[in-house]
Amino acid sequence: MTPIHRPPEWRIATLADVAARIPNAIVDGPFGSSLKLTDYTTSGVPVLQGKNITNNEFRWFDIRYISEEKANALKRSSVAVGDILIVKIGSIGYSAVIRDIPGSATAIIPANLAKVTPNPSLIDTQYLHQWLTSPVATQYLAGAASKTAQPALSLRKIKQLPVPVPPLKEQRRIADILARADALRAKRRDAIAHLDTLTQSIFLEMFGDLATAAEMDRSTRLGEVLTFVTSGSRGWAQYYAPSGSRFVRSLDVQMNLIASDSAVFVDPPSSAEARRTRVQPGDVLLTITGSRIGRVAAAPKDLAGAYVSQHVAILRLDQRKVDPEFVAYCLSMEAGQRQIAEAHYGQTKPGLNLDQIRSLHVPRPPVAEQQEFKKRLAAARSVAALQEKALATLDALFSSLQHRAFRGEL
Repeated sequence: MTPIHRPPEWRIATLADVAARIPNAIVDGPFGSSLKLTDYTTSGVPVLQGKNITNNEFRWFDIRYISEEKANALKRSSVAVGDILIVKIGSIGYSAVIRDIPGSATAIIPANLAKVTPNPSLIDTQYLHQWLTSPVATQYLAGAASKTAQPALSLRKIKQLPVPVPPLKEQRRIADILARADALRAKRRDAIAHLDTLTQSIFLEMFGDLATAAEMDRSTRLGEVLTFVTSGSRGWAQYYAPSGSRFVRSLDVQMNLIASDSAVFVDPPSSAEARRTRVQPGDVLLTITGSRIGRVAAAPKDLAGAYVSQHVAILRLDQRKVDPEFVAYCLSMEAGQRQIAEAHYGQTKPGLNLDQIRSLHVPRPPVAEQQEFKKRLAAARSVAALQEKALATLDALFSSLQHRAFRGEL
């Protein structure tokens, strides 16, 4: 490995070093019975969740709260404005600076997060966060995590993370350059998000809101336009192969997209059970169990012949009555997702059965109107694909800029 020659005034410290002399500078959330579901309230001190960290920014949505009394009992795990959160269980390494805490002076973190309070006399907060999001730091954290079904980082490993530390003035200069470059990526992501909002607006303009009673009266039950519906079967792990037929798991089914970045394949058995769970052109795939329940996408043409896991349902539609992409989009919208949530609400183990799937409502306008929506959707997705390509280029350039920055080459 080629040695890195940084400027002589730079030093390499650990995360614990740059948080030194700050009480409870690096802590995690309470484990076990210290924070239970029964502790949550509708107001009070917010409890921050790992799911709220998106693109290394903290997003304030679906926040839980605990009482002031409970928060005081958990004050070791408290968070203030300016602290940095790191995901330590599950999606290892994602991080965010807490820039505000609406309605409260502090917040509390649960067990899947760690908090870092930087010492401002040693490290600039924005510089440190840029380092934490760099490929070198995220690779270190991923590599330091336990190799279990749900990866986990210990506080000891987090504290040992190496940090390149130039003089404070240089830290601030680097942080400013990287922040301005990162803002360009944020604008591109916003443009992509606005395109998704545009397609939703087109849908509502053409077909109305399925959530209203009037639109529900004009809808049809999914069972009336299905020619076949099934879920996958168990035991496919024994047929995994380096190549062969694509095998679609629940994690592959995203909203209006079948992901292929971590595709797996099977050498399928020659059986009626396997043939039953084989994807055909025009099928709609719906996740029916677990935390991913309700994700839905029309299968693209190149997925024909694939097989599905027990956590995925195949919806085969009468295409003389409804267009598959139209139906998938209906189910992906808020009203469709609400129906899915209500169908399995209250079950000990969330899941959709086939009768519940058949009972879901979808609009049924003339097929010509559905096809028109499909064309508009395709046009919007074409623009989105160009934006995604541009974002990928910006991401690569930003990664290169980070690499140079933390080698002292800017």
